[in-house]
Amino acid sequence: MQKVFKVVCLMNKKTGFRIMTLGVLISGTSFTAFAKPCSCCCSSVATTAPTTALTADETRDLLLMREEEKLARDVYNAMGELYNQRVFINIPRAEQHHMDAVLGLLNAYGLADPVKEGAGVFGNVELQNLYNELVTRGATSKQDAFLVGALIEEVDIQDLVIAMERTRNETIRSVYENLKGGSERHLNAFVRNYESISGETYRAQKMTQRQVNEILGR
Repeated sequence: MQKVFKVVCLMNKKTGFRIMTLGVLISGTSFTAFAKPCSCCCSSVATTAPTTALTADETRDLLLMREEEKLARDVYNAMGELYNQRVFINIPRAEQHHMDAVLGLLNAYGLADPVKEGAGVFGNVELQNLYNELVTRGATSKQDAFLVGALIEEVDIQDLVIAMERTRNETIRSVYENLKGGSERHLNAFVRNYESISGETYRAQKMTQRQVNEILGR
């Protein structure tokens, strides 16, 4: 069965952000998933997915990414209930777009969605424990909440880089590249907020300091 993917960059009239849409056409059925704001103005790109099945690594990575994006969204929503900060209002919306983009790929390849209904509920035990830990840590103070956000984005970036190295599927790589770009922008936002209220220079929590400084333009 042939699966045709179409990636289009559109402008969201409300936010002014460019949004990448991933349309997946399978036997006349259309699935559309929305990724995070594009960093550039791109034109329509159409590619055809390989007829071979996904590798075990590709399958595992897609399932992980779907839940990781949910973790980010749910943690930020929890922080938004505690602190009246714009980042905890805007970024969860972007994380939902990330979730939808990965869901589009899951649907295209016939993979069951691992996401559980309800905020803060995960099928992946490690992610469940991490969610509980991060929400508790973030509830300590606004400063800790920003550090939690930055940590989540560092982890996401690392996992996306690994996933991109393990796939030759250009459509999957394209989605991952866009998600990575979004995570880098989110990391910048959390670091700015953290440094603004703490008066301290942000120190990398998961990535190397050199990698983080490169993303921050330092």
